[in-house]
Amino acid sequence: MSAPFRFPKFFVTNPSPCPYLPGKVERKVFTELTGRHASELNEALGRIGFRRSQSVAYRPSCIDCSACISVRVLAAEFEPSATQRKLLRRHADLEVSACKPWTTDEQYSLLRRYLAVRHPGGGMAEMDESDFADMVEQTPVRTYVIEYREPPVDGRPGKLVGACLSDQQSDGLSMIYSFFDVGPDARKGLGTYIILDHIVRAARAGLPYVYLGYWVEGSNRMAYKTSFRPLERLGRDGWRRMDEAEPAPATKAITLPARRTRSRLMIDA
Repeated sequence: MSAPFRFPKFFVTNPSPCPYLPGKVERKVFTELTGRHASELNEALGRIGFRRSQSVAYRPSCIDCSACISVRVLAAEFEPSATQRKLLRRHADLEVSACKPWTTDEQYSLLRRYLAVRHPGGGMAEMDESDFADMVEQTPVRTYVIEYREPPVDGRPGKLVGACLSDQQSDGLSMIYSFFDVGPDARKGLGTYIILDHIVRAARAGLPYVYLGYWVEGSNRMAYKTSFRPLERLGRDGWRRMDEAEPAPATKAITLPARRTRSRLMIDA
């Protein structure tokens, strides 16, 4: 007889400055993802707005603010815009590989260059190689580092220009963190292309969603997420399309969805 499932213990962080909205304070509720049911717990919590970081699942729990909204793309219904189609064609020569969650010097060097340009004063700016290894390798779920490379040269692997730490779930892909070349000679639109590539591959594998994390209305850093439609947002009444009105407050709590059958590997689709 298998051991009974134990309801996880949840904890709350101390308040700290919000990284998205000036003058606001953020607080998170979190739990550890451990044991034989870590994957199932991570997926169930993901459907009610939690995100994974290493072996922890967390979500905002701010006292006077609810601006952070979980969003996910409906992969099968997604139709790229003219600009997005152009990006798909422009970067179609890139070689995409699903790598095991083990870090490399090449990945870390790319991350450092990305952070120096895009987030020089952010919380990850001082991340060293050990921190990066922890971010990637400490995972209790099905995780990949998706690498995007230039075409091979003389039989050698091409230059690494993008990477994304991604979890594969039974109902879709969860993009944990992506980084890419942002130098003066870098390809344009790599960040958008990485998301588009995830949506295309999820749809081909029959995975319904691509989870993009949190969207914050009024935050320029989060505005790009609304360009991937149709997009669902998590509200008081569960997941609804972004263009639908928010319903009146529900009288019952959101319940965890039933377990789904695991899909086949999507990356090589």
